[in-house]
Amino acid sequence: MAKFNPGQFFNEVKAEARKVVWPTRQETTTTAIFVALMMVMLAVFFLGIDSLFGEIVRFLLSLA
Repeated sequence: MAKFNPGQFFNEVKAEARKVVWPTRQETTTTAIFVALMMVMLAVFFLGIDSLFGEIVRFLLSLA
């Protein structure tokens, strides 16, 4: 079993954290706007599909 050295572990964590490339403010804003638009578009799409299937089921149930 390998020996666990907490000091070495934290040094490696810090070294890896320095390699992280954080997005710029503009990239974050652009991504957030894109996600919000896609969420609205998908919500409207699924509302339409759900309404269409609801009407089809209502029609089929009215025939019985």
